[in-house]
Amino acid sequence: MTQKMKKKKKTADDFTREAYIGIRRMFFVNEIRPNQKISYGDLAKKLGMSTTPIIQALKRLEDQGLVRHEPNRGYYTESTSLKEIIEIYDFRELIETSLLPRTIVGMNKKKLKILKKALDNHLDAVRDVYLKERLLKDMDFHLVLAGLSQCEIQINTLKSLFDLLYLKYRGNILFVTPMDMIDSEHIKLYESIADSNLDGATRVLKQHISNVKKHAITSIERINKENSRKTI
Repeated sequence: MTQKMKKKKKTADDFTREAYIGIRRMFFVNEIRPNQKISYGDLAKKLGMSTTPIIQALKRLEDQGLVRHEPNRGYYTESTSLKEIIEIYDFRELIETSLLPRTIVGMNKKKLKILKKALDNHLDAVRDVYLKERLLKDMDFHLVLAGLSQCEIQINTLKSLFDLLYLKYRGNILFVTPMDMIDSEHIKLYESIADSNLDGATRVLKQHISNVKKHAITSIERINKENSRKTI
């Protein structure tokens, strides 16, 4: 074919999807913070689009619990909640441990290699000040492990929980767990799965999520105290 194919014209859904992805990125890099009023115009300017897809994207984020709409006032980001983060980690533990039996029963060399690669990617991730890459690779490791169970409903629910954790609560809360502890627990979890040791894998995974939750709770309590002092 000698004639160049015409560039496909973007649809309204395409623009909404771009806006949604762009706003999610802004959450992740702390350009959008908790308890903040969201300006349609500012977001449209930063993302180089009209306000219509911005509003549609915000409606999607509202469904995920990341923003709220107040009539005649607009959209606001949700505030952090100690109760919510405890529920998130408790639900994570229920989902992730419930998938382990199916994962281990269906484990083979190919799947084990996939899990090992996810582990290595996490261990090799750049450990900079903000640790963004390690945070993403940590999530990838857990989602790869869950994905090996092939239980789609639980996997999608787990992805939604990670969205709340990684977009709403971000690094100032989730990066407080010592890296050496996380590395060690991930390695032990992988080794237990490789040995088809369900009891060992369940024990390590429960302890791992419990440790991360404990540090997250401590971090939120500290932030709440600091905010209380500022309002006095």
